[in-house]
Amino acid sequence: MKTLPVFLFMIVVVEILGWKWVKGQANIWLYNFFIVIQFEYYLYILRNFIYKEKAKKVILYIILAYPILSLANIFFGQNYQFNSITYALGCLLVVSACVYYFYELFRLPKSVNLIREHAFWITTALLFFHCCTFAHFSLLNFLLQGSPALYRRLGAILLVMLFLFYLLITIGVLCRIIIRKR
Repeated sequence: MKTLPVFLFMIVVVEILGWKWVKGQANIWLYNFFIVIQFEYYLYILRNFIYKEKAKKVILYIILAYPILSLANIFFGQNYQFNSITYALGCLLVVSACVYYFYELFRLPKSVNLIREHAFWITTALLFFHCCTFAHFSLLNFLLQGSPALYRRLGAILLVMLFLFYLLITIGVLCRIIIRKR
């Protein structure tokens, strides 16, 4: 959790750089490399939330293999367009880890106060966002060739998804703060 503010700041920097280069093709390379870092970080966070060592080991192997597959796709596959395959694979891996976290959470012998559980809120944010954006970003290269009006509408939906994602992350961070009763 201590690295989350640094990562969120890095997202802001990448978005500012991507917005500045929006008229050229340079932002495609920026986003293609950043999604690899992004999914690596999400898997790392989810690995820390999971209790069983065997599952942690599987996620560690995925963390080691994902950048190799992603960089191969960036350089030898979809090198001049958005890496939708890399994004789709990352979404599937993150969603799978989120589902496993919920499986472990609901199999705990004692009940957990979910309002105070930061891992629950962050995992919910990751699951919701990546389930909702899987189709959008997986089909992005196809959508860019279609109607600009459709793409603008999907962009508006993406903004709503981003708002909900960051809202849930904020709740996850704030729920760790203990408010003392006077």
